[in-house]
Amino acid sequence: MGIAFGREICGDLQISANREWLVTNGIGGYACGTIAGVLTRRYHGLLIAALQPPLGRTLMLTKLEEIVHYHQQIYSLSTDCWADGKVEPQGYRHIEQFCLEGTVPTWRFACGDALLQKRVWMQQGFNTTYIHYDLLRASQPIGLFIKALVNYRDHHANIRSWGWQMAIDRVYRGAKVTATPEAVPLYLLSDRAEILTLHDWYYNFDLAIERERGLSDREDHLHIATFHLILNPGETVTIAASTEAMPDLNGSNALKQRQNHEQKLLNFWRTDRPISTKEPPGWLNQLVLAADQFIVNRTVVLPEAGQPHESAQLNGKTILAGYPWFSDWGRDTMISLPGLTLATGRSEIARLILRTFSHYVSQGMLPNRFPDAGEIPEYNTVDATLWYFEAIRQYYQATQDDDLLMDLFPILAEIIDWHCRGTRYNIHLDPADGLLYAGDTGLQLTWMDAKVGDWVVTPRTGKPIEVNALWYNALRTMAKFARMLGKPHQEYEAIADRTLVRFNRFWNADAGYCYDVLDTPTGNDPALRPNQIFTVSLPESPLSPAQQRGVVDACARVLLTSHGLRSLTPDHPDYQGIYRGDPRQRDGAYHQGTAWGWLLGPFVLAHLRVYCDPVQARQFLEPMAYHLLTHGIGNLSEIFNGDAPMNPKGCFAQAWTVAEVLRAWIATER
Repeated sequence: MGIAFGREICGDLQISANREWLVTNGIGGYACGTIAGVLTRRYHGLLIAALQPPLGRTLMLTKLEEIVHYHQQIYSLSTDCWADGKVEPQGYRHIEQFCLEGTVPTWRFACGDALLQKRVWMQQGFNTTYIHYDLLRASQPIGLFIKALVNYRDHHANIRSWGWQMAIDRVYRGAKVTATPEAVPLYLLSDRAEILTLHDWYYNFDLAIERERGLSDREDHLHIATFHLILNPGETVTIAASTEAMPDLNGSNALKQRQNHEQKLLNFWRTDRPISTKEPPGWLNQLVLAADQFIVNRTVVLPEAGQPHESAQLNGKTILAGYPWFSDWGRDTMISLPGLTLATGRSEIARLILRTFSHYVSQGMLPNRFPDAGEIPEYNTVDATLWYFEAIRQYYQATQDDDLLMDLFPILAEIIDWHCRGTRYNIHLDPADGLLYAGDTGLQLTWMDAKVGDWVVTPRTGKPIEVNALWYNALRTMAKFARMLGKPHQEYEAIADRTLVRFNRFWNADAGYCYDVLDTPTGNDPALRPNQIFTVSLPESPLSPAQQRGVVDACARVLLTSHGLRSLTPDHPDYQGIYRGDPRQRDGAYHQGTAWGWLLGPFVLAHLRVYCDPVQARQFLEPMAYHLLTHGIGNLSEIFNGDAPMNPKGCFAQAWTVAEVLRAWIATER
């Protein structure tokens, strides 16, 4: 057994309501909740369907509330918190064990001498969630009643019912729920339970985490049906919630398909790992399974050559940046790609992602993000495009795929050309020093991109250090690609040489580390931030060995925490060590001291480069094994407080955190 908890965790509501599970379907849909079963976020639900994959994510089935009748006793297994402060029922008290079977959350409820097991998972490629019950032990049959609470809203929203009437129709083995005439129907079905349809709104669920985030903390959900049956010892029953009219109701077969999918993932990982005399720690297997949860389908619509009014579709792949709320972002995708795909032995997925994003390059830029509503991508990023070069470099290093490199090379050449002559948002190569400049008033273009209204928290207008480290790395990479393909490479070498000469402007000799941004509207920014770590972690470093050590030592002294690097040194007047409050307060702290999990990977790679000590480098990653047991169970969080004890915040499952920890660990093995 991997991750498992007994009553010491499950029976403490304060703890079990803050540990969250996640299951996904590979097309953008998901289900998530807490160990306790209590709703604390607007994003909690058993079926959040991707109605326009990978987005259009819509809450359809909120939860199932189970009641067991056994030996003249009634056991309510669900837990609900209400706006008046009451917790009723208190089903968490009956949880004897919670564990993850792969990524499948599994509960065991003790009702007297009866033991009822519950599993939740999704079908890969479909908006279908299975909830499977197994009566493992009992001295007589139990009566099982399962209330279905539904909704129909964007997963970012929340709903007050105001007399909303949903349509419900009986269908074979269940019911069809249609929230509005235009809505996609929800099918609630069972392999053997009877169903009683109702229409009863439950008002004022209390959402504690939304209140903590300064957002609306009340919501209503509709009790639309109750399933009921007599369950004998050793028997099972399956409930399916789906946008499909006829999902497979054989729960055992559906579970086996999920288990086979996850076993294949582990086989890819084990086959592709470098030869080693030591078996990797078991928690890395959990990260490999977590890595798959972020990889989703994205269909690309392509115009047919010579047919302006016709189009074709490409079945592509992309990466969701984080659960529960992020869509696919260009920056996060390219940073995450090597760790989620190459490190896990899935280079064919990496190839599809690289091809998918090649179709979205515009004016030499990759999209920053794909909005949840609409298909028009946003291009307000200076670094996503440069990370594309590094993702391709790592892919080619792993596969030697000359065909893909040949196909993408013209796009990469066009990107370099656009940056040299200038593209959106004042992104251009400064002819005076060969460094990239980006930004203007009111813009946030780097990964430190928090903005509240017109307030750009960390504008970083000028020449950011990580952008220019990526630019230098991209130029050297392009020169190598050109030589391999027999194409002219001298121009790329010449631009890179010029960038290298003037990169020394970033070195702050008095401080012993690098400026964060050059040529800002107020001069050079000397703030100690983690962005300079990329000057050492990227394969092409523009710094001398002594400077590289200075950067690593500076980051280690004041930015390093157990779960990532702080985004700002604690002795800076703008430092904020606690991430909390309403959106303005949180965004004000987001990159002003908050620690970021994904930065642990580049730090480990940089430390390994400078000190050549893989054992010590690996030690920096080991605290993440314990973090798998908190926040997002079996996953890694987006951010952490900069101040001790560095509690996790933000998304409970973040793609680039998982990716960079995996990638860095493998680097220490090699």
